[in-house]
Amino acid sequence: MSGDKGQGLRLLHVEDDPAIRAIARIALTQVGQFTLLSCASGAEALENAPGFDPHILLLDVMMPGMDGPTTLRGLAGRMPLEDRLVMFMTAKVQPSDIEAYRAEGAQGVIIKPFDAMRLYRTVLDEWEALRERRSRA
Repeated sequence: MSGDKGQGLRLLHVEDDPAIRAIARIALTQVGQFTLLSCASGAEALENAPGFDPHILLLDVMMPGMDGPTTLRGLAGRMPLEDRLVMFMTAKVQPSDIEAYRAEGAQGVIIKPFDAMRLYRTVLDEWEALRERRSRA
């Protein structure tokens, strides 16, 4: 299902910064080939994500109003997350921060600033690693 560049995979990206959303859109849909739902806020994600049914959730940690972890908890109340890849994007990457993100349910963290040309591959590698771990379980 994942193809060579993410074909067939639906990805929810939640980011309040319009410039980062634009860069991520290009990286994920033109360099990579994910089907993308891009949301500017946690509230927008809560409203639209269940109908989109994403395979992958890529959430900014620090957003006004509703941060990434709060958005993730809200999404968990609206759709099952067990078979989805959850990743946070953040500049806060101290070991204690990473541990807290994992405790929230993230399987991966993308450090900001990120390499736009590698973003789709980083996400796809995490997706494939998650599928591999689950197939062994």
